[in-house]
Amino acid sequence: MDLLRFTTESYPEAERQRAWQQALDRLGVRSDTLQAARSLHGTIDSQSSAGGFDLSLVTSVAQTFRLKESAADSLTIVLLLDGEATLTIDGDREALALLDIAYLSPREPGALAFTSDFRAFVVSVPRETIGQRLVGPSSVRTGRIAAATGIGHVFSGFLHSIAESIDTLSADELRPLELALSEFLVASLAGHEREGGFSGLTSSQAAIFTRVCRCIEARLADPEMSLALVAKEERVSPRYLQKLFETVGQSFSTYLRLRRLERCRAELVDPRFEKMSISNICFRWGFNDPAHFSRAFREQYRTSPRTFRHEASLALARHLVRRISRGLPVNAQGLLTHARQGEPAADRRPPAASNDARALLAQPHADEQAGDVETVVRRSGKPRHHLLRATANTVHWGYFSHDLKPVLEVESGDTVTIETLTQHASDDWARMVAGDPGAESVFHWTSERKNVNRRGAGPIDASIYGRGAGEGFGVHICTGPVAVRGAEPGDVLEVRILDIHARRCANPQFAGRVFGSNAAAWWGFHYRELLTEPKPREVVTIYELDAELTDSGAACARAVYNFRWTPQRDPFGVMHPTIDYPGVPVDHSTVVENHGILKDVKIPVRPHFGLIAVAPQQDGLIDSIPPSAFGGNLDNWRLARGASVYLPVGVAGALLSIGDPHASQGDSELCGTAIECSLTGDFRLVLHKKETLANQPFADLTYPLVETADEWVLHGFSHANYLAEFGTQAQSKVYEKSTLDLAMRDAFIKTRRFLMTTRGLTEDEAISLMSVAVDFGVTQVVDGNWGVHAIIRKSLFED
Repeated sequence: MDLLRFTTESYPEAERQRAWQQALDRLGVRSDTLQAARSLHGTIDSQSSAGGFDLSLVTSVAQTFRLKESAADSLTIVLLLDGEATLTIDGDREALALLDIAYLSPREPGALAFTSDFRAFVVSVPRETIGQRLVGPSSVRTGRIAAATGIGHVFSGFLHSIAESIDTLSADELRPLELALSEFLVASLAGHEREGGFSGLTSSQAAIFTRVCRCIEARLADPEMSLALVAKEERVSPRYLQKLFETVGQSFSTYLRLRRLERCRAELVDPRFEKMSISNICFRWGFNDPAHFSRAFREQYRTSPRTFRHEASLALARHLVRRISRGLPVNAQGLLTHARQGEPAADRRPPAASNDARALLAQPHADEQAGDVETVVRRSGKPRHHLLRATANTVHWGYFSHDLKPVLEVESGDTVTIETLTQHASDDWARMVAGDPGAESVFHWTSERKNVNRRGAGPIDASIYGRGAGEGFGVHICTGPVAVRGAEPGDVLEVRILDIHARRCANPQFAGRVFGSNAAAWWGFHYRELLTEPKPREVVTIYELDAELTDSGAACARAVYNFRWTPQRDPFGVMHPTIDYPGVPVDHSTVVENHGILKDVKIPVRPHFGLIAVAPQQDGLIDSIPPSAFGGNLDNWRLARGASVYLPVGVAGALLSIGDPHASQGDSELCGTAIECSLTGDFRLVLHKKETLANQPFADLTYPLVETADEWVLHGFSHANYLAEFGTQAQSKVYEKSTLDLAMRDAFIKTRRFLMTTRGLTEDEAISLMSVAVDFGVTQVVDGNWGVHAIIRKSLFED
């Protein structure tokens, strides 16, 4: 059994609606009232069980679902995971609450209208699964099962658990879940049956037959149960009862045997009965002879009871929720929309007044009292140049939000010099913070005050792990946001990187020199594969860089020393056993510095910005670590001098942030970080309005696109738009569910689309060209949403 994945990202905008309809056809539903094709985003992850259950996790925009006529042999149930929906039956409308279940009958027209972006779990249940237990799918009304209380609450929780594990469940693991799903469905729908639904039976006969089936169900464990006994209890003749079974194409003995086998099969995989022998289980359900039971079981299920039990015994234990310490935990759903209340005013200060920038540009570390944002007007009506310094007033640490007030507003075409600081500077305070007014402003932390209190997208009161305000769910120091006047959703913002300068040390002991830090940390790809003791361990390596970052490529970095992280107590008294909170000052009296490492190794410097982002459309505070459609923490060393980054604008003003400066990084960023080094960049911001995008390479942009002089670089992720795909639990689920397989698939999908839409290639041509001439590489495997990039050389095309 394979997981089938569908995404509208595979298609250019003009074809997405058609493709979406075809994908829904496979679920037995059709969609009405879709929004405009340009806004259509949809994903479907589907599994099919051995018993014929089709399980699909659907994410998309507002629309209405109706059953297709081809779904007449099944009952469709829909669990609402996120969004708003209304069920309409014969003109009556009923709103669904989150985790309510709607069931759609093919014989009774009904519609399920999603009135907002939504996530839903859709299960198609084959008729034969419950046809002998209920009066059949054709006799069940379209309706709703509330999740608030009773069996609906339990059933809803069960479906929710399956939905969240849909991409990891194997065929063997689905076996016990399929059995339990049948039982839940029968119990939940028992009160919604419509009498008289069996073909060939009159209403009165169907009523009698329904009572008979329930009588049998109640006495399955009785080995003495017989046709005569049941007939006596229901006050009908044995001959009449047998005739009823024959009318529906069944015999009493066969029905009784199948129901007992189903009960035994369920208990063989029930953890409560794992110590009970197979013989005792068969005796519990009315079988007198274990050998006869084994033969009947093998005949029905094509495997022995012992083999079946062995294969499924651990299934339910494999999918416990993993506790993660990077990214919002599953139980922190409410944090995504909390207001930024109770924060120190310093976290929300407006920018200071502007001063003359020319003098300040000549003084990289001007006096602390100078303004944070300065502007030079070159000529009236012409592009302007702005300087945006990194101070506690102009940064936000570890999160994005469209509610952040811009610290600078520019016109399209303006240039901006933006200072950025690495969040790892406090690994060596003397080399990367001391004497630098901007860095000292941001990193200031004493027992009385922390200048930038919030560090991450978590709660301000550190109520989850107690690590600090924001909990470190997001780590990057982001300078900005910068608003671009006139930017609107649907536009594209081009960020041209004109130049990059090293931020030199201001400490007289190391004046004028440049340093950076690399952390081989617990989130690194290597962490559980260490060979030597102690295991596990985190190691920080301090590098010195050539101060002039020339275009010749001659600049290099050399290791100065490394140390193993030891538990560090921050100025507020919280102990940090690992690198679990950004900006914790390292007390070097507690670590051993190992000098003379990486001898005779010179690392080419490739200065770049790991993080370039516009504000996400989603509400709340968004963790800065996982990259997505809005850009963010791409961690691609090609975002360097001379490159342009194209980002789809999601909110008014775009709200651009820059951060995570790197001196050098290899593809994959394998151990956790690059050489994290504070840098200053010169940028030109160019706004491309949506009405001017036709025939541009970025006309159909739903992802971060990079252009250099010689290449196009496309970014694929495990989850192309994880905030939309996972809904309210996106900031935990993305860390659990990312794989390189998914990232490679997304990069392939985007590259195929790029070649077909911008170069006019057929699909066959695009696929061939990708295989023989496009380089795919692993961008990073440490950012929660893993990345694969595709490099398309412009020289491939003669024009």
